[in-house]
Amino acid sequence: MRVLLLSALIASTAACTWVPIESGGKAVRVLPAGPVAPGCVTKSDIEVTVTNKVGFYNRNPLRVQEELETLARNEAPSAGANAVQAIGLPADGSQRFAAFQCPPR
Repeated sequence: MRVLLLSALIASTAACTWVPIESGGKAVRVLPAGPVAPGCVTKSDIEVTVTNKVGFYNRNPLRVQEELETLARNEAPSAGANAVQAIGLPADGSQRFAAFQCPPR
């Protein structure tokens, strides 16, 4: 019975997005890897963390990455930034982003 209950819990949370985008984060864009556009000014680095494991179950890596980007976007306005770019790959549910203030597109 416990195994069935645990399996149901894991299955129900596997597709969930636990990190909602905030109003300020909606205006923040995610820059692709590579050189940053001219005119962008570095504001700070942002480190974000989400749960990447539930018990013995590893969450979907794409979902984890999406949530990390959402958290970074949510944090960027408080750093005076309107764009973020991943500095490295996610590791153990954490990732670092550079925050930039870029001219409007």
